[in-house]
Amino acid sequence: MLATSEPAAKMRIAGVTVAVTSDIAGFVARCVKLVNTCPAYGRATVHPFRLPARTKGVMHIIFAALVALQLAAVPATSSTSTPAKSPEHIVLAGGCFWGMEAVFDSLKGVSSAVAGYAGGSKATAHYEIVSTGLTGHAESVQITFDPSQISLQQIFDVYFLVAHDPTQLDYQGPDHGKQYRSAIFYSNDGQKRAALEYIKRLQDAKTFSGQIVTQVVPLPAFYPAEAHHQHYVANNPNDPYVVYEDLPKLDNLHKRFPQLVRSKS
Repeated sequence: MLATSEPAAKMRIAGVTVAVTSDIAGFVARCVKLVNTCPAYGRATVHPFRLPARTKGVMHIIFAALVALQLAAVPATSSTSTPAKSPEHIVLAGGCFWGMEAVFDSLKGVSSAVAGYAGGSKATAHYEIVSTGLTGHAESVQITFDPSQISLQQIFDVYFLVAHDPTQLDYQGPDHGKQYRSAIFYSNDGQKRAALEYIKRLQDAKTFSGQIVTQVVPLPAFYPAEAHHQHYVANNPNDPYVVYEDLPKLDNLHKRFPQLVRSKS
């Protein structure tokens, strides 16, 4: 490192006065001495009328080197910004997907919440067929979120404590059938581990009086539901089912986790 904290010295190079640290001043002085003593630059080898121009040219080279050295001595500015994390996806099931979609679509850091089907085949991923309860599908919501804005832990807070009742086996409120079961469809081992650990904490804390029946299973595939099921609560706020089953969930979300709710634009 050439730059030091020593007091700056002033040097005149190629007709320009510059402030340099004392160690760089010494370096330049040595360069000048080399120019004056080296035979390659000696006065005997240069035409007398060209000597001033030759010397000035050499000094310009030294000046350029000086600038480069000063710049090189400046510590690089380290970036303190955190690299953006890639969006994550998780699929959750817990009763009718209308209310589930509305709850998660209200959260900060959630870029999309899509109502759909998971657990069965593509051929049977249609509302009327899924409603038979014989397809293996569960009405689900695919949640895409930014983990730098909302954590998977917070997603689970809302899922277990607001969006549905995880103690109800194969039903939620008035909706009965395996298509309304409680299930976490994980995409990787990290999500699986986080889900199992979260459920264990709830059970150890006896958060619910009943046993948690939420399935934690790998996601085979997710199939978006028909267009009229997307944003159903927002588009049909006066629907009797929405009024009695879904709007209370949104009210509970605002009361329990107000810090997680996205501000209305």
